[in-house]
Amino acid sequence: MMIETVRRLLQENGHLHAPIETLSDNADLYQAGLTPFAAIRTMLAIEEAFEVEFPVNMLRRQSFSSINAIVACLKELHADGARQAA
Repeated sequence: MMIETVRRLLQENGHLHAPIETLSDNADLYQAGLTPFAAIRTMLAIEEAFEVEFPVNMLRRQSFSSINAIVACLKELHADGARQAA
């Protein structure tokens, strides 16, 4: 579910050169056409969809370099949120 949502949001906001379905989860999104501006648009869409906020330490190129990198950040944010709620 999470990975499908990230893929959809990248398709809608990433302005990639290739269709998202042709990219592996480890594909370099910047090589696929993701620009810094499109990364910000995608990040904002992800924050809204998952009701999270990326902290400053995650606002770096590596966090959005692949679908797997984005999902890893989201899992970390959800784990941090669960720890804070406990």
